[in-house]
Amino acid sequence: MTRAARWLVVAAVAAVLTPVVPGAAQEAPADSPGGRVVIDDGHVDMGPRFLNGKWTVQVRDDTGAAPVWRQLDDVVLHAGEDARTEVPPGTEYGFLGTPESNVWLLPQTQRAGTVWPGWNTQDPETATKVDREVTWRLQTVQGPGPFSLFLTGAFGAPQVIFDSRKPLPQETGIEVNSHVHGNWAFGAPGTYLLGIEMSASTVDGRRVVDRQVLRVHIGDGDPAQAFAVASTVAPRAPAAGSDEAPRASDGSGSRPTAWIAGAAVAVVLVGTVVLVVFRRRGRRTEAS
Repeated sequence: MTRAARWLVVAAVAAVLTPVVPGAAQEAPADSPGGRVVIDDGHVDMGPRFLNGKWTVQVRDDTGAAPVWRQLDDVVLHAGEDARTEVPPGTEYGFLGTPESNVWLLPQTQRAGTVWPGWNTQDPETATKVDREVTWRLQTVQGPGPFSLFLTGAFGAPQVIFDSRKPLPQETGIEVNSHVHGNWAFGAPGTYLLGIEMSASTVDGRRVVDRQVLRVHIGDGDPAQAFAVASTVAPRAPAAGSDEAPRASDGSGSRPTAWIAGAAVAVVLVGTVVLVVFRRRGRRTEAS
């Protein structure tokens, strides 16, 4: 039975800022032993690190007994039909589509039984070697529908970071030694390949760049089949230490900012500060 989604926004503080002792970055987890995994429940972060001295974008997987870093080629993030909801009324969410149309949402706040992806720049070498911030650029989106990433702040006002309905590439900045979560929205079920790039300037004046493809499978079906989807937009990966200039963003001159200014500050999402209540359409599927 179809039920309309209800988005209730409760006014409150959207995040708290927790000071981080300078140099006290995230403890380094182990490197992945290899092998492909589908992650459909628990916390993961995407972020850059220096792997054997080379600037590399990886996924930090916190869903097991101990955290590990995984290659993006070895990971599919999966959200089933339980992630389906409807675009709420009001113009502020118009970037997601028309009111009451379907959208599949991985929310900013953690929800049991759902993968909770974020991004961070807390790897110890990244935190000490990078000058101030990392630039995260969405180069391409390959999939059955549009993709957007946005933050829900105080009073529920969305801050759009990426929106594939607009020209790509688009970019945002991530302050060094920070950890952020947002709302990942997908306009249709199926497999998405997100062509991403993370770049930075090091404190010794080098320019480091890496480009990867993040795979996300939305809805029912076998998410492992996403590994076999050929990328028609696979980005070229420049060598570490490249002096390649960053590309333009979305052509509008704007640069949405996902980091909170100030050295040694982490964004920590705690409690229910902006409450979003969904009444989903269709049945809830169990995580595989």
